[in-house]
Amino acid sequence: MYPEHDSQTNSGVCDDSQGMLPQCAPLAVPYVPFQQNNPKRYSQQEALANGTLFPGLNLPFHIKAEAVKVLGTQLAELQALEFVLLELGLYLDTHQNDKEAFELFRQYSALEAEARKRYEATHGPLTQSAAANADSWSAWLEGDWPWHQSMEGGDK
Repeated sequence: MYPEHDSQTNSGVCDDSQGMLPQCAPLAVPYVPFQQNNPKRYSQQEALANGTLFPGLNLPFHIKAEAVKVLGTQLAELQALEFVLLELGLYLDTHQNDKEAFELFRQYSALEAEARKRYEATHGPLTQSAAANADSWSAWLEGDWPWHQSMEGGDK
């Protein structure tokens, strides 16, 4: 089926620890590295910068230069926490018996809820449903939207 693909020479070479597409994966055939139990994890900032919480799934991710200016803000903290929760949730979908990962999911979920509360107290609701907790609907319409930042990092 794949004339260039020699199954004899690539037998057993599909190693997922490098974070790169192995030579044994033929062109146009999807490949997702298999995650082992209890994989290594990046810190929040490393995960956000690399595009994955797990080094074994690390494929190149190029952050825009302007995005670096957002790091250290309330929004960046919230995005990092939501990113870690998404990654842990995807991992737990296939590793539901990993108690340590589930406990991390619980801890990060609590941190995300607190970060969201702080962000919305300062900048307004992030979703329409969060506007239900505001004094009026205008909180949703007049909030400090993330895209209201100029390229230099200040308000437009």
